[in-house]
Amino acid sequence: MSTKKSIRKGQDKLNKKGRLTEKAMSFHGHSAEEMVEKLRRPRTLPDLNSGRFSSSTDMLRPKLTKLLLNVTVQRSLGPVQVIISPESTVRDLIADALRLYSKEGRRPVLSSLDPSSFGLHYSQFSLESLDPDEKLIQLGSRNFFLCPKRTVNATSSSNCSEEAENVTKFSARWSRFMNFSQ
Repeated sequence: MSTKKSIRKGQDKLNKKGRLTEKAMSFHGHSAEEMVEKLRRPRTLPDLNSGRFSSSTDMLRPKLTKLLLNVTVQRSLGPVQVIISPESTVRDLIADALRLYSKEGRRPVLSSLDPSSFGLHYSQFSLESLDPDEKLIQLGSRNFFLCPKRTVNATSSSNCSEEAENVTKFSARWSRFMNFSQ
C-alpha cells in the first residue's frame, strides 16, 4: 500500500495509471507537450539583416546632430539641460547655459550673464577650467559644472605669504580658545 510519503519521494510526476498528476498539467488541463504541439510559431529568417550589415568595418556611426548636456551652476539646485550642436565650443555652451538659466528664472540670481566671467569645469571638484575654444565633441563628457571666475581686486593686492600669515594668526587665536575651554 502506498502512502503519500512514498508518492512524494518516488513518483512525483506520474500517478498509478502512468499519467501526469494534476500539478504537472497546465492551467487548462492539457499537458505541456500537447500545448507545445498546438502553438503556432511564426516563420522567420535568421539572417534577415545579413545583407545590410556584412562586416563591422563597413558600419559607419551615425552623425550626431545635437547633444544633450547637463550644466550645473554653482549653488543651484539642479542642472540646466542644454541641447547644442557637437561642433559648438565651450564658450557657446557657457552662453547657452547662462541664457537658459536666466530664462527659466532659477535661483540664485546671477550677478552677471557675461560668458567670459564664468568657467566651465568637468565637476565641482576639478580645479582647472576647460578651454573656451575647445569643441564639445572632444570633451568626452556630458555633465559639467559652471562657476564664476574669481576676480582680483586692485585694492586687495595680497600675495600668498600675506594670506598664509592671516591664516596662522587666526589658527593661533583658535588654539588659545581651545586651551581656555579646558
